[in-house]
Amino acid sequence: MIQRKVCLIGDFAVGKTSLFHRFVYNRFSEGYLSTIGVMIQRKVVQVESRTVSLVLWDMQGNQDSTHIKEHYVRGASGAIIVCDLTRLITILHCEGYMNVLRQINQDMCLMIAANKLDLTRPDHEHLTLVQQIATQMKLPITLTSARNAEGVEDLFSQMGAALLSKVKT
Repeated sequence: MIQRKVCLIGDFAVGKTSLFHRFVYNRFSEGYLSTIGVMIQRKVVQVESRTVSLVLWDMQGNQDSTHIKEHYVRGASGAIIVCDLTRLITILHCEGYMNVLRQINQDMCLMIAANKLDLTRPDHEHLTLVQQIATQMKLPITLTSARNAEGVEDLFSQMGAALLSKVKT
């Protein structure tokens, strides 16, 4: 089994901690409590016949990508850039996060979690925009809802698969 550090990164109140709690503990809380610093937890993911231990770093929210604490990200093999589908600015910040993360480690597996899907309509313009941005940045995207668990297992399974694909056999 391999072990890899994965950071959850994004603006304040996009649902990083909610995704973290839904995946690790299968819990969701309606209350908002800002993360101070970082929370770390380990969870094993099965990808086909292989396993990967994800060491998840739930990092405090930022105002934008210029506020990433590099020492938290150092050593990460992957990062999930989380945006809030109900707040356009958080979607627009995705590219900035990607650029900063690529400067820290250009080989890092990156993906976008477009969260709060339960609060949007299927024809919502933000859905189209975030998918266009992900395509432009050449990053995989998963639509998620930490509240109802939609896409959450998928998100972390995809990250596990991406990390395993980089392992030399």
